[in-house]
Amino acid sequence: MTHTIWIIFGVLFVLSLIASKSVEAKFKKYAKIPMSYNMTGREVAEQMLRDNDIRDVTVQEVNGTLTDHYNPVNKTLNLSHDVYHGTGVSAAAVAAHECGHAVQHATAYYWLGLRSKLVPAVNISSRITPWILFAGILLVQKFPSLLLAGIVLFAITTLFSFITLPVEINASRRALVWLNTHNVTTPETHGYAESALRSAAYTYVISALTSLATLLYYLMIYLGNRD
Repeated sequence: MTHTIWIIFGVLFVLSLIASKSVEAKFKKYAKIPMSYNMTGREVAEQMLRDNDIRDVTVQEVNGTLTDHYNPVNKTLNLSHDVYHGTGVSAAAVAAHECGHAVQHATAYYWLGLRSKLVPAVNISSRITPWILFAGILLVQKFPSLLLAGIVLFAITTLFSFITLPVEINASRRALVWLNTHNVTTPETHGYAESALRSAAYTYVISALTSLATLLYYLMIYLGNRD
C-alpha cells in the first residue's frame, strides 16, 4: 500500500508540473491574441461589475505574475500588471474570472461563503500543522494522539482544497458566459479563453488530489502504528 501511495504522489507531481507549465504557456500565447474591442483587463473587469450591478468593488493593480485574486474582505479585485493593462484574450479571461468571484460574493454563492468561513482555520492550521505532523511521526510510538491531531488539522486544509473546486469552476463558468453574451469574445477567441481557464482549473484539481493523497499517507502511518 505504501508503494502505491508513492506512485500516486509521483504521478500527481508530474501532472502538477505539466498543468503549471500548460497554464503559463497558454496565458503567454493567448496574451498575444487581441480582443475585438481592444479592452484592457481593467476595463473588462469594470464592465462586468457594472453589468452585474456591483458598485462597491474596486479594481486595482498588484505586483507579480498570475497573482490575480478577489478579496471579499475589502471588496477589491486585484489584477496583476499584465492582466490589468493587457488587451489580449488572457487578460480578459483572467479579469472576468476574478469578477466571477465578486459576483459570487454579491449573490451569496454558497461554496464561496463556506470557503470564506474556513479561511481563518486554514490560516492557523497551515502554520502549525507541519510541526505537529513532524513531531507526531517522530513520537508516533509513544504519543500516537499527537499524529492524530496533526491529521485532523491537515484534513481541514484538504477540505478547503476540495471546496475551492466548485468556487473556481463556477467563477470560470460565469466569466465565459459573460464574455460570450456581451460579445467581448468572438467565436474564435472565446475558445482560447475557455482553454486558458480550463487549464487553470486543472491545477486546482491536482492540488486537491495531492492534498487528499497526503492526508491518506499520514492516516496510513497512524493506523499502521496501531496494528
